[in-house]
Amino acid sequence: MTPPKRIPFPVVDEVSRHCLQEEEPETVHIEVHLPGRLDPARMRKAFTEALRRHPRILMREAAGGRYRRRYEWELTAEPDVEVVSFPAPGRNALRDARTRSLAEAPPLSLSPPIRLEVVEGEGFVWGRGELRDQPPASRTQDSTVLFLTINHTALDGPACLRILATAAEIYGGKDNSPAPAPTRAQKQPAPSESTPSNWTRPARVAQGTPENSPGNGLLVTELPLPHRPKGSPYTVNDQLMVTTALTIAHWNREHGETPRPLRITMPVDDRPRDMTMPIGNGTRLVEVPFSPAELAHRKPEDMPDLLRRTAQRTRALKSLSRPQLGHGAGLLTAPVTPVTWRAALTRGLRKAAAPWTSTTLLSNIGRVPYPLDFGEEAGRAHAVWFSAPARMPRGLTVTTASTAGRLHLALRWSRALLSHGDGARLRDLFEHYLHTTEVAP
Repeated sequence: MTPPKRIPFPVVDEVSRHCLQEEEPETVHIEVHLPGRLDPARMRKAFTEALRRHPRILMREAAGGRYRRRYEWELTAEPDVEVVSFPAPGRNALRDARTRSLAEAPPLSLSPPIRLEVVEGEGFVWGRGELRDQPPASRTQDSTVLFLTINHTALDGPACLRILATAAEIYGGKDNSPAPAPTRAQKQPAPSESTPSNWTRPARVAQGTPENSPGNGLLVTELPLPHRPKGSPYTVNDQLMVTTALTIAHWNREHGETPRPLRITMPVDDRPRDMTMPIGNGTRLVEVPFSPAELAHRKPEDMPDLLRRTAQRTRALKSLSRPQLGHGAGLLTAPVTPVTWRAALTRGLRKAAAPWTSTTLLSNIGRVPYPLDFGEEAGRAHAVWFSAPARMPRGLTVTTASTAGRLHLALRWSRALLSHGDGARLRDLFEHYLHTTEVAP
C-alpha cells in the first residue's frame, strides 16, 4: 500500500502552528446567505466532490516524533470525517452556529481542517447594524445560511471560498466561474510624503469593557458601498483603510489614549481565482502606517488628501516583492533544529514583539468574485461575511466584502479587550467615517 503523500508546512502554517492557543482558536468564519433551501444529500455530495477537485484541501497534520525537524501535511484521498452538517433549525440556530464558528476550530489531525454547517431558518434578515434572528413574518420563507469554519493554520478564506464556488457549480449546475477582476490604469507607485516609520511603536486599540469569558466576539452588518467619483486616484480599499484608521483614532480619543501612530495590517492576495488557484494560506501581509496628525479631527476638505496619501502607500506596498511574513520568518522556520525548539523560540519572540505588533488588521476581500449560485431552489448568495481571528495584542480585526452592490462588514474582537457594546460603538463610528470618505475630490 502506497503511503500518503506528505508536504512540509509552509512558513505561514508553521508559525501559526507554533502559536496556537486553546482559549482563542485560529478560525476563519465565512457566512453565506441564500434565499432558498438546499437538499441535504445533494449538498453533501456536491461539497465532497468539490473537495476532490481541489485535492490540496484534503489533508491532515502527520504524526511525528518530538525531535522531528518539520511539521508535515499528509494528503488523503477522502475526508476523514463528514464535513457537512445540518443543525436542527430553531430560534437561536443562527447565533449558535456563529458562536461555534468562532470558538471551535476543526482539528488539524483530521482531513480536511474545515467544516460546513447548513443552517435553515425563517428568512434570516438584519436590521440596522447587525443580523436579527427573528425577522418580520413577510421575510420568513425558505432561507439558508452556510457557515464555513476554517482552521487558519491550514487554510485561508479566499481558498475556501473557491471550494464553495466549486460546490455551488456542482450542486446547481450553473457556471460559477469568477468574474474578471476590475481593470485599473497601472500607475507607478509614488512615495508618500511624511510616511510614518514602521519602526515606531504603534497605538493599541484602547481597552473597552472586557467580558469575563475567553475567545472572540463578532458583529456583522450591511452598509452601502461608499461612493467613489469616477477617475478617483484611490480605490474602495483605500476608503476602507482610511475609515478603519479614523474609527480607531476616534475610539482611542474617547478612551483617553495619547495619540500614537497607527499601523494597519493588510493582506494582499495575488492568486488567480479560477480552478488553478493554489489552496492553502496564500496571502502576504503588509502594514499601512498613519501618523497621529493625519487622523486628528479631520475636516471634510482634508479627506481627499488623506485618501490620496493612503492610495500612494497601499500601491507602493502592494508592488513590493517580499515573502508572506517577511524574511525573518523564513529564517525562524528553517529546519535546522527540532520543531519543538523553534516553537518555543517563536512564541518567545512573538511575546517580546507584542508592543510593536500592528494596531489592527483590515482584510478587504473586495467584490466576491463568484456568483455562488446554487440553482433555482436555493438561489444565489445575496450576502457574504468573512471574519479573521482577533487574538491579542491586536484584539480587533475588520473584514469586508461586497456582494450584490452592498458592503458586508464584520468586526471581530478579543473578549479580553472589548464587549458587544464596544463592538456596536465601533460599528457606528465605522459607518460614520465611511460616509465621510465619500466627499468628492
